[in-house]
Amino acid sequence: MASFTPNDLRRTMTGLRWPVRLTWGGMLAEQVVQAFWPLMTVCLIVLAALMLGVQDSVLVEVVWVAMVVTGLAGLGALYYAARHFRVPTRDAAMARLDESMPGRPIQALLDDQAIGDDDTASIAVWRAHKARMADRAAQAQAVPGDLRVSRRDPYALRFVAVLFFAVALIFGSIWRVGSVADMAPGGTALASGPVWEGWAEPPRYTGKPTLYLNDLAEGPLDLPKGTLITVRFYGEVGALTLEESVSGRPAQQVAEGEAAPQADPVQDFTVLETGQIAVQGPGGRVWDVTVLADTAPQVERLGDPEVSALGETRLPFAATDDYGVEAGEARITLDLASVDRRYGLALDPEPREDIVVPLPMPISGSRAEFQENLIENFSEHPWANLPVTISLSVLDAAEQQTMTDPSDLVLPGRRFFDPTAASVIEMRRDLLWARANAPRTAQVLRAVSNLPDDLFRSQTTALRLRDVIKRLEIHARYGVGDEVQQKLADDMWDLAIELEEGVLADALERMRRAQDRLNEAIKNGASKEEIAELMDELRRATEEYLNQLSRQQAQQNEQNGQPQGGESMQMTQDDLQRMMDRIQELMEQGRMAEAEEALRQLQEMMENMRVTQGQQGQGGNNPGQQSMDDLAETLREQQGLSDQAFRDLQEQFNPNAQAGENQGNEGRNGGEGRGQSHEGQNGQGDGNGEQQQPGQGNQQAERGEDGAGGMEQGLADRQQALRDELRRQQGRLPGQGTAEGDAARDALDRAGRAMDDAEEALRNRDLADAIDNQAQAMEALREGMRSLGEAMAQQERERQPGQGAQESDRRANTRDPLGREQGGQGAESTDAPLAMGPDASDRARELLDEIRRRSGEAARPEIERDYLNRLLERF
Repeated sequence: MASFTPNDLRRTMTGLRWPVRLTWGGMLAEQVVQAFWPLMTVCLIVLAALMLGVQDSVLVEVVWVAMVVTGLAGLGALYYAARHFRVPTRDAAMARLDESMPGRPIQALLDDQAIGDDDTASIAVWRAHKARMADRAAQAQAVPGDLRVSRRDPYALRFVAVLFFAVALIFGSIWRVGSVADMAPGGTALASGPVWEGWAEPPRYTGKPTLYLNDLAEGPLDLPKGTLITVRFYGEVGALTLEESVSGRPAQQVAEGEAAPQADPVQDFTVLETGQIAVQGPGGRVWDVTVLADTAPQVERLGDPEVSALGETRLPFAATDDYGVEAGEARITLDLASVDRRYGLALDPEPREDIVVPLPMPISGSRAEFQENLIENFSEHPWANLPVTISLSVLDAAEQQTMTDPSDLVLPGRRFFDPTAASVIEMRRDLLWARANAPRTAQVLRAVSNLPDDLFRSQTTALRLRDVIKRLEIHARYGVGDEVQQKLADDMWDLAIELEEGVLADALERMRRAQDRLNEAIKNGASKEEIAELMDELRRATEEYLNQLSRQQAQQNEQNGQPQGGESMQMTQDDLQRMMDRIQELMEQGRMAEAEEALRQLQEMMENMRVTQGQQGQGGNNPGQQSMDDLAETLREQQGLSDQAFRDLQEQFNPNAQAGENQGNEGRNGGEGRGQSHEGQNGQGDGNGEQQQPGQGNQQAERGEDGAGGMEQGLADRQQALRDELRRQQGRLPGQGTAEGDAARDALDRAGRAMDDAEEALRNRDLADAIDNQAQAMEALREGMRSLGEAMAQQERERQPGQGAQESDRRANTRDPLGREQGGQGAESTDAPLAMGPDASDRARELLDEIRRRSGEAARPEIERDYLNRLLERF
């Protein structure tokens, strides 16, 4: 058993020297903080107030009262400190250190054996006990002081004082503390001479801080133009003077016996030019001021205006300014010299003010440099579709304005495809152009409506036009006033809309209201019940609108001798229903941003449908349309082949399942339902997902490689036949000799080579390689169709010069009623806006969400969660 000697005790106590000293220091700090916190709080508050210059902003009497209150508070704080402050002793520090260790080993080392001091065994036990206590004391660590005073300061006044002092350090100056001495009778101001203070306050819109001139050394000084300089002199009048050459003020003549203006106690002026500011006298300084000029704002158009289907104009622009643009406007002026002055425009126009539209400014963020879009609809203005000049102007906070040079353009407006509606709109424009056109307007409209039964779809529309004509004729005799002119123009606009949209107007309005309500529900976070109700309302309104559109389109086709297109319209309704189901699913999952984007796409497609419906039946097939249709059919068949190869590849990795029943397998032709029988081996089938006979799937699984090989050989034969068909189509492709036509041929050549590679891969039973080559073939086919469409559009422009067809019209000819790119026979590109079903991107998102969920489950093994986290880091 270890023994413990007096030497061991001395060594142990020596080792405790620094822990005891550090503990004593902590106890001293604890006493200082707990006793002097009121005094420190008073000192910080007073010092912060003086640094911020509060004494210079109030009356002298208030300063004296504050000094008395401060003195009393200081005395109270000193009394509090005297009562609570005690210098800690070494024994107290050792006792605190001893209490921090179990068993209080220091006290045990200092104790003596009370009984059994004549027993050898008892003495040995006692020494062993001390040895253990010595080992424990050797591990002593200094005890930190308790600096918390929350019980004594329940209102946290010390933190308020610290915050006040921090603000004074940032925004105040230590030099202001001395100004309080000037307020005392016979203070230092008279003893040390005159003093001065100065401030430089830049304009608020610059965002620059106010400068305290007393803190600035002599030398160069950069100040924004318009900075306000304020200087105050204290002490003997005339002892300090101010000289400056930055304000542009002329020097004032001083009469004999009068004080110089530069010696006034308070002076302020504005910096307008580069020069010098000098305080002459004791403690004076000189600054060489350089004015930072405020440059004028700049604005420019970023391109031609974009026009939506309903005439809404989007004009992009960019604006810059060194301190930020305050406001801006666009001014549109009629270019009378460029107007075709014929028919109703032959008369001189009535005076009309320019169109002034405010430019949109960023709601948040910096206005020093930004890009925005001016969005307006000028369709109802008399200058719509007429040549105008537009100029943009911006204004900054310094009232500097910059205006762009006027640029020429045709004021965008809504286009009317119905001939009668276009006639009414033209007559409306003539009436607004000049009141003297009223008799001619009535005459033309009466001629247009000569045979109403052959022109109007409803008797109500014919009666409305007849009423407009009658009122025009009446007012033409007695004069058309301003109110009558505007009322007739409004009625003619409503009539044209009804003629253009027919019975679609009411259905369209109901659909718009349903879309607006659903959009508000997305923004406000509606419940599932509200979402379901709003989606049902939108479905009913959309279905009614599509039915009306289908009937109107059928009537137009019948009048033009064109075949009916009911089947394609039915497909359009199915696509819309799937898209609305997707919107409801996204909202119920809480993915409001994606739902809002999908609803926006739906609204755009509905607007495009109206314009496209108005364009149908106005022209025959373009040259090469048959080639475009054939290529679209080839693309569709290639897509079906690729889908079937992908299903077969899935079933290779799941041989025990029935054919066509893998997860996500929706049939070989991608249709609804499940099972291999969606499309037969030769690609035949009804696509309705007929069910297999019992045991048929197992028989297919048992066929093994032989059955799979025969299936792949069948796919290879179909691929070869498709390649031969593409070669035949290449032989009669239009657009030869043009850049677009050559590009289409090159793309189809690439598609043919990819088909050859896919066929070879299928015969080698390499489905993965075949799918890659088929994807390349489809992409090349799409590129060839795009190039072919451009070649056809170019030929159309060359064949019909001077028609002024816009790019938006040419694009509309290659879009379906929903505004999607199509090839013909209803073929859609895979990147159409309605391709929002359970595709690869949705599946990938679902898998990623599932990985995140599993990685957050603590019950899973650590190895599995590490693997899932690595997957998240990678993808």
